[in-house]
Amino acid sequence: MTPLQYISQGKTPEEHLKHIEEVCKAGCRWVQLRLKEYDMATCLNTAIKCRAICDTYDVTMIVNDNIGVAKAAMADGIHLGLEDVHPKEARKIVGDNFIIGGTANTLEDCLLQINNGVDYIGLGPFRYTTTKKKLSPILGNEGYNKILAELRSKHHDVPIVGVGGITSDDISEIFDTGISAIAVSGMLTNQSDIEKTITRINSTYDQKIK
Repeated sequence: MTPLQYISQGKTPEEHLKHIEEVCKAGCRWVQLRLKEYDMATCLNTAIKCRAICDTYDVTMIVNDNIGVAKAAMADGIHLGLEDVHPKEARKIVGDNFIIGGTANTLEDCLLQINNGVDYIGLGPFRYTTTKKKLSPILGNEGYNKILAELRSKHHDVPIVGVGGITSDDISEIFDTGISAIAVSGMLTNQSDIEKTITRINSTYDQKIK
């Protein structure tokens, strides 16, 4: 897993693809295609184009929620919310080599997702974000520290990805909590210094784990 994941944003599928190519070109190596409220054909068509972009830049491609689209587009994985298809059911559909991520907001959610057999957990929101309509309680660094300490005490080592409203100023303190990676949207979408931001995130991560 890379220390940085990009969750796609855009007003149209074309904008999603444009932003995905920009962040891939700038050095991001993990992308989650997150299309909401589009029909299946549009989602699949966009996912196939996203696959081509990710192949060009050797980037891991994850699809949000939609198992059928993820499998048909030959994505590397799927990210599932707590109300989506159960990870164990998803595993039966996509097989053992597919990456399955799961959302969590609490320690109990994390333990549930670990029991569900996910490969990583997206833990959030870190702070208020406009990218989700139904927002769970905000965690912040204090919440991350508490939950990760509990997971370590129980000897769990599933990668935990921080997500939700993370800004450049948060990077250092977030990695101090023991978070394995961060997933961001606005920090990279339509920014003029994407490459600089990605380099900073990767170098900060490298400093923290040494």
